[in-house]
Amino acid sequence: MQTELSKQLGVEHAVFGFTPFPAVAAAISRAGGFGVLGAVRYTAPEDLKRDLDWIEAHVEGRPYGLDVVMPAKKVEAPSGQALSEADVEAMIPEGHRQFVRDTLAKYGVPELAEGEASGWRITGWMEQVARSQLDVAFDYPIRLLANALGSPPADIVARAHERGVLVAALAGSARHARKHQEAGIDIVVAQGYEAGGHTGEIASMVLTPEVVDAVDPLPVLAAGGIGSGRQIAAALALGAQGVWLGSLWLTTAEADLHSSALTRKLLAAGSGDTVRSRALTGKPARQLRTEWTDAWDAPDGPGTLPMPLQGLLVAEAVSRIQKYEVDPLLGTPVGQIVGRMNDVRSVRAVFDDLTRGFEQAVDRVQRIAGRSGQ
Repeated sequence: MQTELSKQLGVEHAVFGFTPFPAVAAAISRAGGFGVLGAVRYTAPEDLKRDLDWIEAHVEGRPYGLDVVMPAKKVEAPSGQALSEADVEAMIPEGHRQFVRDTLAKYGVPELAEGEASGWRITGWMEQVARSQLDVAFDYPIRLLANALGSPPADIVARAHERGVLVAALAGSARHARKHQEAGIDIVVAQGYEAGGHTGEIASMVLTPEVVDAVDPLPVLAAGGIGSGRQIAAALALGAQGVWLGSLWLTTAEADLHSSALTRKLLAAGSGDTVRSRALTGKPARQLRTEWTDAWDAPDGPGTLPMPLQGLLVAEAVSRIQKYEVDPLLGTPVGQIVGRMNDVRSVRAVFDDLTRGFEQAVDRVQRIAGRSGQ
């Protein structure tokens, strides 16, 4: 599964694997793909440094990258200065805080132990935190920097290029993709409606060729609803130079969800068991549908807050739900491909299945083309 882009990056397969787990990222690169570590959960630079050190020690010299979240729009004071986390938290209405307390109480979610900090903070949605992550990451030989929400600021793109690092950005429409191209982005990830996490409203089958045509000759990666070799072959046939997979790795043996209950829910879920909701971050993000997402999306609810307020509001609640595995509320960002995630396999086994399915699909198309030419 080689393309011009995979050859440029020195990987055997044009499979780019996004994951929050260092062990999964390293395993993806070792298997011949390109592992991309999600940085949004790293609120302390030393924690990111620790995990990048670990990847360096376990990636066997293979290339890897980093994914950050730098929203195109940021919360600022009237003076134009960036706000601190405390300043942003002060903007959260008391009514929304009470809604969170009432919902947790309804399902009997225990409090965190006294003095225990929330283990799930998404201050990484704030630009200054992402910048501190990059101050660490640029000391490592990363080959790719991806931004999940719009193009990174121009100075970040310049810093990456000075270090020979390619820059990728996710797009949910051809219009967004063209903006990335104008901003000097090297790779556009066309992320379809089916994908886990933040998504637009256009399905992958339509979006991928639209983006390919819009930004030609920039390379495009197809994302959303891809979890088999057949689908990779289809993405390349649509003009993509590779695929960007995220959800598929959540049920691999190397993933560390810290929750057996969540793993069971993922394995049992069908492709119709996700919902595109603002409940987690304030922007539409596909995730498992739960009674938590239903509560936030209900007409009589308070409505979600814009990013990053919503993420800060629910951070402790999500930590409590995950720690105590409160099943009705327990969820995670995941795409519609969850319907194919039916067992726990190693990353290597997943790659074996992807490459085998890809070869079979290509052979089938070649046979069809051969017959049609007779």
